[in-house]
Amino acid sequence: MSYRKLGLRSDHRKAMLRNAVTSLLEHGRITTTETRAKEIQRIADKMITLGKRGDLHARRQAYAYIMREDVVYKLFTELAERYADRQGGYTRVIRTGFRRGDGAPMAVLELVE
Repeated sequence: MSYRKLGLRSDHRKAMLRNAVTSLLEHGRITTTETRAKEIQRIADKMITLGKRGDLHARRQAYAYIMREDVVYKLFTELAERYADRQGGYTRVIRTGFRRGDGAPMAVLELVE
């Protein structure tokens, strides 16, 4: 499995991705750099697939990754119901231009529908 290092140590990268996925599932959209958005998108789609599966093992896997219990509850009730008939592609990346300070390409990552 290949992944982007994002210029971070492994522990920092894992914590950043866990926080970003939790925020995306909680709020429905986040703004970040384009490369981070693409990495977050991969993980978020996997978490929503776990929510759709809905069994105890899937719930425990989600609890191991997502930071907040109320977000896991939302994932297994509200989001699993919303995407029940959709076979993947639960998120979209919309490019928004470049960041003012360093010119990094920015994007909005949001849940579809």
